Amino acid sequence: MIDLSIVIVSWNVRGYLAACLDSISASLAARPVSAEIIVVDSASSDDAVDLLRERYPQVRVLPQRENIGFTRGNNLGLAAAAGRFVLLLNPDTEITGDALGRMVAYLDANPAVGIVGPHTLNTDGSHQSTRRRFPTLLTAIFESTWLQPLAPRRILDRYYVRDAPDEATADVDWVQGSALMVRREVIAQIGGLDDGYVMFSEEMDFCRRARDAGWRVVYLGGARIIHHGGKSTDQAVASRHIYFQQSKLRYFRKFHGALPAALLRMILISLYVYQMALEAAKGALGHKRRMRGERVRVYWQVVRALVRPGARVQGA
Repeated sequence: MIDLSIVIVSWNVRGYLAACLDSISASLAARPVSAEIIVVDSASSDDAVDLLRERYPQVRVLPQRENIGFTRGNNLGLAAAAGRFVLLLNPDTEITGDALGRMVAYLDANPAVGIVGPHTLNTDGSHQSTRRRFPTLLTAIFESTWLQPLAPRRILDRYYVRDAPDEATADVDWVQGSALMVRREVIAQIGGLDDGYVMFSEEMDFCRRARDAGWRVVYLGGARIIHHGGKSTDQAVASRHIYFQQSKLRYFRKFHGALPAALLRMILISLYVYQMALEAAKGALGHKRRMRGERVRVYWQVVRALVRPGARVQGA
């Protein structure tokens, strides 16, 4: 059995994907482990499949006829993977140094650890927060909403694991799916990602199930990658808002119950309605009308999707 399967789900990020694959080759050369690379292309229109077949013949390509979303794409890759460990990796990432070998070696040396995530950097080399503790309802109300600046510091410090140094190796509740390495035994025990999530929160759900099954989740500060961030989701702003909030609600309904999820839904709808009214008022006063009008359109789609989950997403 090979050591590592690397699964990448790609949608219209041809240039970033090439840089990612080149960085994988360099990392495997720096600290060799036997590996395979699987790219699930989600109906890209940028000729990425042709690029892969011409320049990267070692990569196994699974082209799709439609955009199947991040979670379903990763599950296809998981089903095809043959490695002892599987790395779910975003296409807009680059591996630095021997990070792949470090992560494999750490899992080999620590059999109780089921999932490991690396120290992630932004494009400019600054620290990118990708380690988390599980959110409480209060965390969900503040985090990644317009209320975040008002959040008590202790709430977000706990959630973002700010008590551990960036270079540390530390047990956490979950790590972000931009780079998540999982032991094959974990997948066999708990299954793949919950494809009820199109994108966002699927890795939190996955780590929650792994932790509930007794596995440790570890942030490995000595293994580094660069994550350029959101290059696929930047192409569909309304969809990004909708999937993020719907995924948050799905997680809370699944692990906290219907009442907390319903309360969270009401608060999110209220926040979007308020912001929609604020943007409309600013536009009516003549301030950046085009931008304000676009934001109103996006927020209205989010409100419709949160009130009626089956509502169609324009531009998705």
